[in-house]
Order: sequence, then C-alpha cells, then structure tokens
Amino acid sequence: MNAPAQPTACVMIIGNEILSGKTQDANLQFFGIELAKLGIKLVEARVVRDDHEMIVAQLNECRVKYTYVFTTGGIGPTHDDITAECIARAFGVPLELNANAVERLRRGRGELNEARLKMARVPAGASLIDNPISNAPGFRIGNVFVVAGIPAIARAMFHASAGELTKGAEILSAAVDVYAREGDLAASLEQIATAHPEVEIGSYPFAREGRFGASLVVRGTDAELVQRVIEEITRAMTELGGRPVRTL
Repeated sequence: MNAPAQPTACVMIIGNEILSGKTQDANLQFFGIELAKLGIKLVEARVVRDDHEMIVAQLNECRVKYTYVFTTGGIGPTHDDITAECIARAFGVPLELNANAVERLRRGRGELNEARLKMARVPAGASLIDNPISNAPGFRIGNVFVVAGIPAIARAMFHASAGELTKGAEILSAAVDVYAREGDLAASLEQIATAHPEVEIGSYPFAREGRFGASLVVRGTDAELVQRVIEEITRAMTELGGRPVRTL
C-alpha cells in the first residue's frame, strides 16, 4: 500500500509594508516550524502587495496547487485592509457581516463603529478563527486560512485552527556546522544527497569570526534515517578537515 501523500502548504504574506521594507515579516519562520511539527510541508511563501487583482490571482493559483494556504495581514479596520474582500472575490461569494464576529468584537474595548465592524465582514460560508488576544477573528474558507499579520495574533490564530488540519508524519531535522568553504565540500555533499533521495539536504553558508563555513541540514520524516545521514555527513566533513560541530 502506498503511503498517503504529505500535506503541503503555502504562506501568502500580504501588505505593502513588507515589500517597502517598513515592516520585517516575523511570521514565516513560525509557520515553517509549526507546520513541520504537524507533518505539513511548507513548499512556498509569497509576498503580495495590497492590490485586489494580484491577491485574487495569487490566491486562486495557490489554493489549487497546495493542500492549505495561510494568508497573513490585511484584515484590520483601515482602507488598505483588503484581504477579506479579495478572498470573497476569489471564491466568488459575497462579503457579509457575520453576527458571531460582531458579538466577538463587542467584547473588546472602544465603540463598535463602522471601521471596527469591517473586521466582522467575512466571505459567505466562512468559519471564524478564534482570536484570544484582541477578539477580532480570522476566518477559514475552503482550504484557505486567513489570519492577522501581527505576529502574536497570527500565532494564536494558527494554534486555534490547527485542529482542523490534516496532519502527516512530523518533519524532523538535524544539522551540523562545518568550517569549510562550500566549494570544498560540495562534491562530497552531492554524493550523499544522491544516495539518500528520501531526505532533503541543504547547505547554508555563514561567516563567523572571520571564518567561512556552512550549516548542513538534513530534513525528513524518518528519524533513524535523518540521524544516519547526518552522521554520514559528519564523517565526510571530518575527512575533509572541516571540524564539524553538531547543532540542535
């Protein structure tokens, strides 16, 4: 019997402030780590400006391509928060005032004015994602999960909706740092990668205290195989004189 296909995901980071450099994204690393724990492979991330046509086109492409799509940003009360209406348009459904979302907003501080009510407008047929921090909910429609861009709220929303995700085998990783130039270790690393196609092997260069090196990372769902490959890499790097150092 064939093993079930591993679920995949894409993160769409929405907002002009990310592309302008005004704001540094702090959500992608979180999604990569948390999805791996659930056995969901984060395959792609896209940064999309606050543009109706671009958001709709990118979302429609990604939601067909991947098991899940997570969007961050653009669900606040201001004029440039257009994610909800774009999601509705992508799914071909109206944007409607959700009574449950309105009730959640009433729990917060301040007047429930028209601007704040904007955060209660979600695509018809969407289910709400709880926001224990500021009450304004995110939502899910189909395989698309729409969360806030503020990191603390994005993380809370993710954890609130994680139970709805189909999980796969946890994606594990092991790493070794080696003080050697990538050009010197490339041939040995390629041989190991070719011999073990069941795992992903990545080389990520660094410069520390005037020395060049690379973090060599092995990722896969078979814990024993991951450890065996990292040990093979460690031996190969030792033979090259790279003085490898195991990391968490």
